[in-house]
Amino acid sequence: MFPRLTAERGHDLLLHPRHWPSWIGVGMLRLFSLLPVPVLWASGLLVGELLYYLVPSRRGVVLVNIETCFPELSERDRRRLVRRHFHAFGQAVLDIGIAWWARPARLRRLVRIRGREPVDALLAAGKRVIFMAPHFLGLEIGGVRISLEGRGCAMFRPLQNKVLNRVMEKGRTRFGLMLVAHKAPLTTLVRVMREGAPLFYLPDQDAHRRSRAFVPFFGVRTATFTTLSRFASLADAVVVPLVCRQLPRGRGYEVVCRPPLVDFPSGDLLQDAAAMNREIEQEVREAPHQYFWMHRRFKTRPPGEASLYR
Repeated sequence: MFPRLTAERGHDLLLHPRHWPSWIGVGMLRLFSLLPVPVLWASGLLVGELLYYLVPSRRGVVLVNIETCFPELSERDRRRLVRRHFHAFGQAVLDIGIAWWARPARLRRLVRIRGREPVDALLAAGKRVIFMAPHFLGLEIGGVRISLEGRGCAMFRPLQNKVLNRVMEKGRTRFGLMLVAHKAPLTTLVRVMREGAPLFYLPDQDAHRRSRAFVPFFGVRTATFTTLSRFASLADAVVVPLVCRQLPRGRGYEVVCRPPLVDFPSGDLLQDAAAMNREIEQEVREAPHQYFWMHRRFKTRPPGEASLYR
């Protein structure tokens, strides 16, 4: 059921009592993974409703993000969208076990892939491909499902919780996905891609360090990574937007491959970052409650602008 336990620094095994609460949580996820998805959907509504009331700080972040991106909505509609997001998040949490432990046959049955034909043609022609995968709530299970189709690599940021980190890494790589540390040089990923492995790249986090530009996202100047453009240029790769979404009322998930970005990279980092944000914004508008609004997307502000978060 669980990955092999190995010693950490100072011979501190992951079986140490301080890790027991984490193992209990992992065991619960494993048990939930055995349930039908409609049951997880219904349970997720309850989990999300509890989180909505029990984590007011995160609820505030979601509300600020939605107020910023959807000023045209009434206050009532915004709060309704916040609640829907928590419900979808609750289901996504309970579905993690499916991503990490479900058999390939079940994953293929629960997660549909649409629009894959052009991608298959690109790979068959020897083209290098970068999947631009925004932070939608179905990303974990969608990413594992895609890894069933062949080789791939993804950047990996370790979790602070050592138990969850070990289990997550094991679950994500069980069908051959290669994980590359997020601090690895660009040349490491480029080398892997040149060997034929598509890259899964998540571009839409707050860019508070280097390689960033302030470009519009929902009409707001937003700190945005320019790394995607650099990857595409160095690897001579085609960028394919990829979205992973929950289907209504526990009917499973779908992974949607969009047409490749045109004239990308353009040679202009600002123009490319803006084009990337426009593509993500379009996807968010189609299913706004399923975007990961709990992230402080607008944390880093342009010089002289105040924080949006209270």
